Amino acid sequence: MNNRMNDTLNVALVGNPNCGKSTLFNALTGLNQKTGNFPGVTVEKRSGTFRIGGIQGKVSRNINLIDLPGTYSLFPKSPDEYETYRALSNESDKPDLVLIVADASGLSRSLILCTQVIDMGFPVVLCVNMIDLLEESGQTLNFERLKDELGVPVCALNARKGKGLQALKGILLDEHAKKTSSWTAPDWLVEKFNSTPSFAECLINANALDKSNTTDWVRFQSDDTSKRLNRIDALLQQARSKSEPLKAMVQTQKIDALLTHPLWGFIIFLGVLLLMFQAIFSWSELPMDLIDQGFASASAWLGAQLPSGSFTSLLTQGVLPGLGGIIMFVPQIALLFGFIAILEDSGYMARVSFINDRVLRRFGINGKSIIPLISGVACAVPAILSARTIRNTRERLITIFITPLMSCSARIPVYTLLIAVAIPDTESGIFNTRGLVLMGLYLLGLLAALFSALLMKYWVKTRERSIFIMEMPVYRMPQRRVVLRTMFDKVKVFVLEAGKIIVAISVVLWALSSYGPSGEFEHIEAKYQQKISTGELNQEQASGLEAAEKLRASYAGMLGRGIEPVIAPLGFDWKIGIALVTSFAAREVFVGTMATIYGVGSDDEQSSTLKERMQNDKIHASENKLFSFGTSLALMVFYAFALQCMSTIAVVKRETGSWKWPTYQFIWFGFLAWMGAFLVHMFFN
Repeated sequence: MNNRMNDTLNVALVGNPNCGKSTLFNALTGLNQKTGNFPGVTVEKRSGTFRIGGIQGKVSRNINLIDLPGTYSLFPKSPDEYETYRALSNESDKPDLVLIVADASGLSRSLILCTQVIDMGFPVVLCVNMIDLLEESGQTLNFERLKDELGVPVCALNARKGKGLQALKGILLDEHAKKTSSWTAPDWLVEKFNSTPSFAECLINANALDKSNTTDWVRFQSDDTSKRLNRIDALLQQARSKSEPLKAMVQTQKIDALLTHPLWGFIIFLGVLLLMFQAIFSWSELPMDLIDQGFASASAWLGAQLPSGSFTSLLTQGVLPGLGGIIMFVPQIALLFGFIAILEDSGYMARVSFINDRVLRRFGINGKSIIPLISGVACAVPAILSARTIRNTRERLITIFITPLMSCSARIPVYTLLIAVAIPDTESGIFNTRGLVLMGLYLLGLLAALFSALLMKYWVKTRERSIFIMEMPVYRMPQRRVVLRTMFDKVKVFVLEAGKIIVAISVVLWALSSYGPSGEFEHIEAKYQQKISTGELNQEQASGLEAAEKLRASYAGMLGRGIEPVIAPLGFDWKIGIALVTSFAAREVFVGTMATIYGVGSDDEQSSTLKERMQNDKIHASENKLFSFGTSLALMVFYAFALQCMSTIAVVKRETGSWKWPTYQFIWFGFLAWMGAFLVHMFFN
């Protein structure tokens, strides 16, 4: 951070969890970082640069803003808190200025951290965010008194609405308007190190004591926190106009009486999940069908307009089916992330952690684990990173291990396609049958995760004490801009990132499916030409059978038939085997693989949809449908459990520091997938 240019100010953004740091970061930089109204959203440093123009004759500057993970103090108790401590204590990489973001409704907690940073010797600017909560309750805060007592500039903000940003920018330009406060080290620590150290030196030494002398570390932290609270309480008594509870806090407590109730709170949570999955399936069905039919019609039209040949075949049977397999699921991906953004931004996600804590403790984890688990419904990679907020090592490890069992957005295309193929579109009361099946698959993943956690609870030993501390933010109306931006960003990532993989694999699969060993295709062509000439088959019959046999004899068919003995007990054939292999790049590749295989080898009309082609497919040398109810359900269960994501494996290795845990995951999840699919196939066939 000290690698500064003449006009660049390196500023670290520091604050308690859920104080609005990420919202302020976005407002200042314009970058699209994820924001959410629950602790633990920001788990890594993020940076963005913006320029402040001349204000009141001050020199313009570039500001390099670094958003550090939320922490309550500089005594780290979890990996994400340690990241903030490390960034501020690293002598070779310190910021020029620290911007403290404080929650107006919890100022005492925020000022503990603020005074610690001041005593570290940093130039500090204090931003009191969510000031609207005070204004709504008719309260006032004497900012001049805060400024005089703390010796640092103080700014009032409402980052969600952009109020106070101009004043903050003016303060940032005035780098010299800062002072430091004095602090006296406890006698026991002075004697221990035979010196009179600064707070920064004491802090570094005390954190080092965490492993060598827990008693001394706790004593130092307790002594320091007690002194600060006494000073802060006296300060706030003078600075606040009155101490009545904030109106928003009172309203939140009334709502929490229902939403955090041991029974009704849990029932409401299940109702929210049911509503979410019903909406995801029902609301997206029409646009998905239109997109699917549109790509099928486009392939048929181009096939008729372009001259026959390899390029036309590649375009109509490789590229377009691959693109269709991406775009078709955009409505569901957008709805899923929209619902999650609403839960986060409203403050409900923290309540979900609270009401699930008692249940999760029986499985060796705590309420904070629910945040990674629910985040895993969107994507396992950031969900695993968010487990850094869990302080207990064993609970954090178990959470990381089981999170990939939560059905992520990459599984939605697989589930949706197979449900559409095998499950009738009927209504069961007010519920859609397909929506109920979709929710059942998500609950199945959750049950598998809890079962795995229970086994690990007795396998992974620890002496650490488990403590669940979760700050309950006030309820707020979700910002439409945040929700829509989240939906857009996540859809863009899905289309561009996953899309590149899907299209690339679709093209490779087209080549593998269109070519085979030398002489094989010629032999098949001669075989069916003879059957046409003898009158055994007409042209249309021969064309369909010839395409199917060529696909089986192709390089892709050889790959699928190579693993067929392993998957045959599950009811899967060589075509499904090809999809299972390619899905290890990314689960959603399954749809692109199916689109390519059935685009190359189907005897249906080109304008038929992928769903129709799969529904009409028969098991080789029989009249039985390949994608029967039992086989389709077994395949859904396989995808619910199998660890088919290279990115997840990489991030687990990174977070655990060893290949041991991703290897255990791959083996255990593979066992669950095979056994689960086998039992389902045996029961329903």
